[in-house]
Amino acid sequence: MNLKVRSNKLELLDGDNIPFEDIHQNMKELNFINTWLGGHAITLKGFKKLIKNKNKITICEIGCGGGDNLAYIKQWCLKNGIQVHCIGIDIKQACLEVAKANKTFDDKDTWVCCSYASHQFQEKPDIIFSSLFCHHFTNTQIIYQLNWMKQNATVGFFINDLHRNIVAYCAIKLLTKFFSSSYLVKNDAPLSVARGFKKQEWVSLCTSALKVNPSISWKWAFRHLIVYTNNE
Repeated sequence: MNLKVRSNKLELLDGDNIPFEDIHQNMKELNFINTWLGGHAITLKGFKKLIKNKNKITICEIGCGGGDNLAYIKQWCLKNGIQVHCIGIDIKQACLEVAKANKTFDDKDTWVCCSYASHQFQEKPDIIFSSLFCHHFTNTQIIYQLNWMKQNATVGFFINDLHRNIVAYCAIKLLTKFFSSSYLVKNDAPLSVARGFKKQEWVSLCTSALKVNPSISWKWAFRHLIVYTNNE
C-alpha cells in the first residue's frame, strides 16, 4: 500500500444495501476500537476546547453512525451538570435506529436521516463535529464540509480523524485480522487509514476553506484533532 497519497478507493460501508446485522456489528466493533484506542477521549477533548463556561449547549455530529460519540459526550455533560441537546445526522436510517435505542439519549435529542449538506437547521447548534467521517470524502468535498460546519455552528467545530501512517495501517490490519468478526471492519479499517490525512494536508485544506489555520494536533493513537472557533 502506497501511503504517500490518499487512497481514493471507496470503503464497503459507503455502498448501498448492506444488511442491518452487518452494519450493527460494524458499529459495535468501531465503538470498541474508539473506546480502547482513545477515539472517544479525543472527541471529548475537542468538545471541551469549545464548550468554555457554558452550562447549556447544543451539539451536532454529522455522520453520527450509531451515536456512540454523542453518547460519550452526553454522559460527560450529565456528570458535570451541563444541559446538552444532541443532534445526530446520518445518511443511513439503520444507524440512526441504533442511536435512538441508546438509553443515554432522551426524547429531546434529534435524529436526522439525510446527507448533512442538505440539512437546514431551524436553530443552528453551538458546536458541530465529525469523527472518522472526513476520510470518506474527496479533498474538494472536505473543503465544502469545512465551510458548511463554519457557517452552521455558532461557537465552532472540531474534527477527529485518522493520520495516514504506515505503522497505523499495519497495526489496524493485524488487529482486525485476528480480532474482528466483521468483514466491513476487516476491509474498511485499514482502508480508512489509507484514506486519512497527514498534518500538512489538513493545513492546506483548512487554509483553502477557512483562510486561517485552526488548531491541529496529533493524538494517540494516530489521529488528528482539528478545532476551529468562530472568533478566529
